[in-house]
Amino acid sequence: MDGVRNVSDVKPARRPELRLPPLEPYGGVGLEADGDYDGVEFRGGDLTGQDGAGARFMDCALTSCTLTETRLRKARFLDSAVTGVQGVGTDLAEATLRDVEVTEPRLGGVQLHGAVLERVVIRGGKLDYLNLRTARLRDVVFENCVLVEPDFGGARLERVEFAGCAVKGADFTAATLKDVDLRGAEPLEIAGGVDRLSGAVISPGQLMDLAEVFAAALGVRVRVG
Repeated sequence: MDGVRNVSDVKPARRPELRLPPLEPYGGVGLEADGDYDGVEFRGGDLTGQDGAGARFMDCALTSCTLTETRLRKARFLDSAVTGVQGVGTDLAEATLRDVEVTEPRLGGVQLHGAVLERVVIRGGKLDYLNLRTARLRDVVFENCVLVEPDFGGARLERVEFAGCAVKGADFTAATLKDVDLRGAEPLEIAGGVDRLSGAVISPGQLMDLAEVFAAALGVRVRVG
């Protein structure tokens, strides 16, 4: 193991400074692949199964939409707000999220593998089985949310904060971490990749909670008596 830092010199994430202009209600029938959406709000729409792959969303809002099996592969969300969305199997593989605020999502099985997230805040809500394998996260904050079995396998995390959120069964296998602040995660449960936590900061209490996991990674057997 490369070691786990518990010092307080971790660099904080830069948060998005989102200032949306007055938005027009979206008047289209549904999403279009490679569509170009600028300054519109999708409110209360059922986007189940629709194909918005490669679309660009600039200065947009998605509010209370259903995103079950919505295809948004390689889509770009720029300076946008996503609020109260729900659904399962949303495909955002290789998407780009830059200067985006996600508030109170209720999503399961979101595919964000190979995606790029920069200056993103995910606040509140619950994300089950979030797939961020090989993704690149820079200046990302998970705040007051619940993450169940998130997969960061092979991902690169830089200036990422977990603030007041529950992290259950996280997998960091083959991930690269730099200035990652895990101290605000309660509980912090790591299912894999504990040997990749060099570059992360944890609290003394978390270190005690993870002692058995660290021992197992080192091949140390702990026995009483």
